[in-house]
Amino acid sequence: METLNDIITSVNDVLWTYILVAMLLACALWFTVKGRFVQFRNIGEMVRLLADKKPSDGSKNGEKHISSFQAFAVSIASRVGTGNLAGVATAIVVGGPGAVFWMWLIALLGSASAFVESTLAQLYKRRADNAFIGGPAYYIEKGMGLRWMGVLFAVLISITFGFAFNSVQSNTICAAWESSFGIAPAMSGTVLTILTLLIIFGGIHRIAKVSSTLVPVMALGYILLALVIIAINIRELPDVFMTIIKNAFGWEQAVGGGIGAALMQGIKRGLFSNEAGMGSAPNVAATAHTSHPVKQGLIQALGVFTDTLIICTCTAFIILLGGGGTDPELNGIKLTQDALTREIGSAGNIFVAIAILLFAFSSIIGNYYYDEANIRFITKNRGVLAVYRILVASMVMCGALISLDMAWNLADVTMGLMTICNLIAISYLSNEAFMLLKDYRRQKREGIKNPVFTKDSIPSLKDKAECW
Repeated sequence: METLNDIITSVNDVLWTYILVAMLLACALWFTVKGRFVQFRNIGEMVRLLADKKPSDGSKNGEKHISSFQAFAVSIASRVGTGNLAGVATAIVVGGPGAVFWMWLIALLGSASAFVESTLAQLYKRRADNAFIGGPAYYIEKGMGLRWMGVLFAVLISITFGFAFNSVQSNTICAAWESSFGIAPAMSGTVLTILTLLIIFGGIHRIAKVSSTLVPVMALGYILLALVIIAINIRELPDVFMTIIKNAFGWEQAVGGGIGAALMQGIKRGLFSNEAGMGSAPNVAATAHTSHPVKQGLIQALGVFTDTLIICTCTAFIILLGGGGTDPELNGIKLTQDALTREIGSAGNIFVAIAILLFAFSSIIGNYYYDEANIRFITKNRGVLAVYRILVASMVMCGALISLDMAWNLADVTMGLMTICNLIAISYLSNEAFMLLKDYRRQKREGIKNPVFTKDSIPSLKDKAECW
């Protein structure tokens, strides 16, 4: 008789093998071509926009907005988490080093999907409680006229991020701290649960403040450590690149089915990490106060690059340079810890435990905000939101105690279902995002350094641009 985990695994295999891989790649390729390679042509503009750290008129009419930088920080807080440390390790163990190549590819192409979904979120955002709110549920309802589908997405993302993903984050933190310090998962889980409640009951502004402080520190620290390890092993770096490419396309892997495993793991773990096209980041992208919807589209595309091409690559190099990925007994965060311990001694084990605490905890609070925007879409009842906050904290506690395989499998299924909903929506509405991109580029060509969009700029979008 099949266990629940076996059933989830079977559903997961069908979902990813026959549906999601094709949809993700098709959408990413189409958006890349349709947007005239927006994610590559506008990298300089992305970095320039990141410097905009204050809302342009956040105090207007008593409104409380968050800046483009804070929206970027919250989305990175959610993106940069377990997927970057434990997820990359899992991909290498299951799919081989070739999985890293497919993670790179899905990031390069998928950033175009991130651009489209976040631009649409800005276009369709609404005002609520003197701030902005929005995301896929909102553009599905208003752009497609399908409230039922918006509610379906809202339910799926609330389960995916509030329950499944936060369980994975908590599970990984507790496993790392048990390995490094011998702290029982129940104890770690209790502390995490209390901290989560304290922050999420403060709303998006407290989440943004915590994220904009934690994210730069944790990301820069991890990147610096990876650069030191790469420098120490610089002679081995060409071999690591060759191993990744060989395993992604090699003849032996093709015969043994290894390419398929590498591709599936690379795309699954890559999507879990960078969330491009998933429909998560648009929920926070919509909250930013900015002069043009395209600005958040570009900034969130940069978030995909930051997450996968930099942070995930750091983890992959640490593992592969340390000779990791060959011991079947080591998986997830323990593999990353083992690789770092080989490179820098026992301090590596401790560093990963601290890094995963910052990475995964920032994801927990970032994930929660995605859910809040969608619970508020389903109902305006504040009591329901309060109950949901308590349930999220409870899942953080549960995640400390359940098995890693069960947590990952559940996350893969719920992530896949919500991604399908979002890809259908952004494919249907993508022309509107590219109309906005055309307007943005026109203004830049005319010498306007800070393009501005109003609902009268593009007549066909006037009825949809509620906040413009």
